[in-house]
Amino acid sequence: MAYTKTARPYKKEYQQELARGEHDDRMERQRARRDLDKKGVSRKGKDVAHVKALSKGGSNADGVRLESPAKNRSFKRKSDGSMK
Repeated sequence: MAYTKTARPYKKEYQQELARGEHDDRMERQRARRDLDKKGVSRKGKDVAHVKALSKGGSNADGVRLESPAKNRSFKRKSDGSMK
């Protein structure tokens, strides 16, 4: 739910992100987008997908590609919700 009566705790959210280990993956995704932008690739309407998913131990060195958002955001899942 949105913070309507109090200020949003950005510092706390950032600390939680670090504790969960999400920060490094977010930085890796940002670097991939920026690299494509530097090359002049138009990303309009597309997602930058990693060939090997970051959650599976991938990195930008494994390669990135442009995919439609529907294809990039849908994966076969295990019963606990994680990727197969």
